[in-house]
Amino acid sequence: MALNFVLPSATAPATAVTASPATSARPAATATTSTSSQTATLGAVAAVAGLAMRKRNRSKISRNFSLQMPALPAMPFMVPPKKTVVITGASSGLGLAAAKALAEQGWQVVMACRDFQKAEKAAKEAGMDPENYQVMHCDLASKQSVRNFVQTFRTQYQSLDALVCNAAVYFPNAHKEGVFLPGLFPGGGPRWSAEGHEMSFAANYLGHFLLCNLLLEDLKKSAPRGTARCVILGTVTATVNGSELGGMIPPLAHVGNFEGLEQGMKAPVTMLDGGAFDGAKAYKDSKVCDVMLMKELHRRFHKETGIVFTSLYPGCIAETGLFREHYPVFQNLFPAFHKTVTKAYVSQEEAGKRLAAVVADDRYGTSGSYYSWEGEAGTGGGGGQDAVSNTDKDFDWFMNYGSFRTLSIDEIGGEAGDDQRCSKLWELSEKLVA
Repeated sequence: MALNFVLPSATAPATAVTASPATSARPAATATTSTSSQTATLGAVAAVAGLAMRKRNRSKISRNFSLQMPALPAMPFMVPPKKTVVITGASSGLGLAAAKALAEQGWQVVMACRDFQKAEKAAKEAGMDPENYQVMHCDLASKQSVRNFVQTFRTQYQSLDALVCNAAVYFPNAHKEGVFLPGLFPGGGPRWSAEGHEMSFAANYLGHFLLCNLLLEDLKKSAPRGTARCVILGTVTATVNGSELGGMIPPLAHVGNFEGLEQGMKAPVTMLDGGAFDGAKAYKDSKVCDVMLMKELHRRFHKETGIVFTSLYPGCIAETGLFREHYPVFQNLFPAFHKTVTKAYVSQEEAGKRLAAVVADDRYGTSGSYYSWEGEAGTGGGGGQDAVSNTDKDFDWFMNYGSFRTLSIDEIGGEAGDDQRCSKLWELSEKLVA
């Protein structure tokens, strides 16, 4: 930037002194003079020149000059930062579908996965924009891995808008010796985590318990903006609503009074209630604990922090890697059964959009809620009402009254509805991760 100034002139320019024409035309013979005459002439000339110089020095000469000011940098267009969400188990199934849906909405998705290469490949095949996602290693069955993940996350992100606890393992036949004949599709017995806990309990619940506690401080930073949410997946097979048929199919979820957890949940203890190992029941018990975790987080932290804690059942995702440990015939017939008979089937893509809504949609901002969708047959499948408006009791396809509906925190039933048991689970879990 230049500022130009002009100073005005007050006098005329200086006068030049020159010899007269007569003198210059005088013949050389007459030009000789005496020394005194020459001295007088030179003195006169010098006087005239000095007078002219003094006049010129007193003159104010016009000048142009500029004052250079530093240029101000151009102000860039202020683009609001992306909202950030961490999704566990985002390398396949529901987690991947939700990650894609949120990335397409402009969220920065951190895919917390045990298998880094699998997650990267899945994200690319799903067509996710590389600018909107990042894969980070996190093995929920290892407490040290969970802590390492949180440290890595904090080196790259200043806050967290949403945490989705989605990852789960399922070993429905792990307790069986085989089908028809011993040795045909043997279950293989219980799996164990890095710290020696039964795998379903460790990966589905305990790892998420630790992750939620560690990331609470990061969620608090986003709470003033009204964006902080923690979403924990539930399941219809571990019902919190006594009317749902899925929760009535044996083996029934039952955590008892956490007798097994009180013993430390290490070999030979495999079940939360201290009973005999059952792979299918271990999964259901862990999901009951997840809903209990959501309730206890809400009770302890919602009013203080403003963080919204919710859970959901997104519908029966019959085609998912969660069933990879099941019998092949089950994997083939299960989707067809729910498409044609129960009408409870929901695609991974649709379920992912439902989970994304609970993360990002303002309508799903009621802390303590257990969201559930009403399918076309009232069973929680495709079609029907969205969870946010699916609150009225009605008959479903099985003639169960009030099933597959969204519940407020006071309506959550079963063992997860027991506040004292929820508090005990929290205290025992703190001891395991200390």
